[in-house]
Amino acid sequence: MASHRSAPSIHTTTKVCLLFSVLLVRMASAQLSSTFYNTSCPNALSTIKSAIDSAVSTEARMGASLLRLHFHDCFVQGCDASVLLDGSDGEKVAGPNDNSLRGFDVIDTVKSQLETACAGIVSCADILAIAARDSVVALGGPSWTVQLGRRDSTTSSQSGANSDLPGPASDLSDLISAFSNKGFTTKEMVALSGSHTIGQAKCLFFRTRAYSETNIDSSYQTSLQSQCPSTGGDDNLSPLDVTTPTKFDNAYFTNLKNKKGLLHSDQELFNGGSTDAQVNAYIANTATFRADFANAMKKMGNLSPLTGTSGQIRKNCRTVNS
Repeated sequence: MASHRSAPSIHTTTKVCLLFSVLLVRMASAQLSSTFYNTSCPNALSTIKSAIDSAVSTEARMGASLLRLHFHDCFVQGCDASVLLDGSDGEKVAGPNDNSLRGFDVIDTVKSQLETACAGIVSCADILAIAARDSVVALGGPSWTVQLGRRDSTTSSQSGANSDLPGPASDLSDLISAFSNKGFTTKEMVALSGSHTIGQAKCLFFRTRAYSETNIDSSYQTSLQSQCPSTGGDDNLSPLDVTTPTKFDNAYFTNLKNKKGLLHSDQELFNGGSTDAQVNAYIANTATFRADFANAMKKMGNLSPLTGTSGQIRKNCRTVNS
């Protein structure tokens, strides 16, 4: 017996069309755009750049700190400024961040200036993304187009920070896994690790390497031990790139080949493993490193952003709007 299906009613067809339109709108609203603030806050990017240039000029290390803030934000819940929220159960006090992340005051200054210029328009998450790019440029690194339109989270995850962020004691397999979990290839992980061509680390995080590891240049080891006693001095600083610590270049990779990686996780990138060849490639061609780093940063900035009506535009980056 043949079955007979009636044609869809006009009402049903209309509902389908409306649903499709809604989906298209939602898809469109979820797209970040490099021109997002052109009309609503036309001086947003220049305001941020001026503040970052000033901060980095005052203290070169701040460039690395602001770059790290963006990274630690995006790896937990996506690029949503959750790392900026105060609170005893938030990301700020997670193991990888507590007494380690810095630059919050610079972000506060930028946010205050933007709230004066165009209140309630520019998100803290976008400020972090632009500040990271401008910091790299200020220290001689590559530029890239930052896509904008992120909104700010109303939650912060201490447990997420503890579980998702790779640490200074990570082995190569840990690093590959942590970045793979966020959609990055091993090559992109090596490129992003090149951010350690700027910045400093505390003795607490390289003491074991300075005293207990063997894949380390002997003179470099002696130097580290003079800066980092076997007990005490946890906050003593050493540059992640001993060659050109305030210049964004490829010297970090050369240091690794010479067994002068400051952190265990750094030296793991050149220790007879699968990433040795990529380190050699970046030593041989700095232009390739710069391009790969910029592309990986663009990709990182697109990690699970809140868009459309999700989240909010925080008035104060440290607190959720009341």
